[in-house]
Amino acid sequence: MKQVTSTTSRTPLTNHRFADEWQNLVLGFQHLLAMYSGDVLVPLLIGHYLHFSSLQMTYLVSIDIFMCGIATLLQLKQTPLTGIGLPVVLGCAVQAVTPLESIGGKLGITYMYGAIIAAGVFVFLIAGFFAHLKRFFPPVVTGSLITIIGFTLVPVGFQDLGGGTPGANSFGTPVNLLVGFLTIAIILLVSAFARGFMKSIAILIGILVASFIAGGLGQVSLRPVSQAAWFHAPQLFFFGVPHFNLSAMVTMMLVSLTTMIESTGVFFALSDLTGRQLSTKDLERGYRAEGIAAVLGGLFNTFPYSTFSENVGVLKMSGVKTRRPVYYAAFLLLGLGLLPKIGALATVIPEPVLGGAMIVMFGMVGVQGVQILHKVDFSKNANLLTASVSIGLGLGITMYPQLFQHLPTEVQIILGNGIVVTSVSAVLLNLLFNHRWAREK
Repeated sequence: MKQVTSTTSRTPLTNHRFADEWQNLVLGFQHLLAMYSGDVLVPLLIGHYLHFSSLQMTYLVSIDIFMCGIATLLQLKQTPLTGIGLPVVLGCAVQAVTPLESIGGKLGITYMYGAIIAAGVFVFLIAGFFAHLKRFFPPVVTGSLITIIGFTLVPVGFQDLGGGTPGANSFGTPVNLLVGFLTIAIILLVSAFARGFMKSIAILIGILVASFIAGGLGQVSLRPVSQAAWFHAPQLFFFGVPHFNLSAMVTMMLVSLTTMIESTGVFFALSDLTGRQLSTKDLERGYRAEGIAAVLGGLFNTFPYSTFSENVGVLKMSGVKTRRPVYYAAFLLLGLGLLPKIGALATVIPEPVLGGAMIVMFGMVGVQGVQILHKVDFSKNANLLTASVSIGLGLGITMYPQLFQHLPTEVQIILGNGIVVTSVSAVLLNLLFNHRWAREK
């Protein structure tokens, strides 16, 4: 009798745990969809530019997704050496596209991957030094940085909502506008009227429902699914053994500095969301994880990886701030990377649908930066000038990066990134006005 009673008493607990895990899986899938298109875009752009064959492109996309899962796991799990331990998702660093295309086009593919490996080693080695710059990131700096991360990406969402290519005849067609704004409307309606778990997956519901509607309007093609392979395993040096060129390596090291600055902003945004204070050691482990991920990307012929800001918006929207859903997202990425045919399903989501979701997510990231700035004492003219000038410079550079087109390429890589310009200017102006040279934050 005791045995029967004991078994019965465990059943509700078992069911509860199953329900929790199922919800975490669905939340993980939401994280995956939020980053998937932005991540797949990088191998597609570089592969097309370098005239990869269909076989090479299939490998590039599928193994890139697989390595995203590896890179995410490196950050989620804290070890003495690596891992920020926050609910982060890693993907390809989009700011690396143009430099990698240039290196691959001029020197060859193997030199491109040699430069990625060198940049990863560089990040790993300077992680400790970079982490000690934490004292130069008070709220007026982090708030400005997070604001610019969100608001400078909103136009990317509008570009996707219109159809992806502003110069195309199909850009901004009534069908694209209908599907894009319908996605936003569905997300808002679910957020307004749903409760509990359904409310936390508003973005996922918006993407799926709008995709089905877009399919009925003829905007969904399943050709990528039919053309994809069933299985593809990672292969060391798939495109050849890496070669090294000093100029290429220096270029990618500069790019890696921009990704580290952007990741710093995301780390602080997640710290603010989760209520966890980041130590210098935490940041050091986070940077090291990204360095290792870049080295692995070079060895398996994919790309450098950085923390995605898209998923900060997902986290804020869902209200679920634990790492468990992101663990599921990482394992889903691993599975999709090994099974390209299944992974290709996510690529059929129309651009207007993704654009609508991005506008919501990036807008929320930008507002989170504004919330951090709300903690700043703007009665001091120094703080007002620091934030306003830094955000203004970041927005301006984002709109007109060609402002520096006559400067050397290496300088353009740094100054052509609005997020980097905002970060550097905010740090320097804060030091100029407040003289916080030695005070730890």
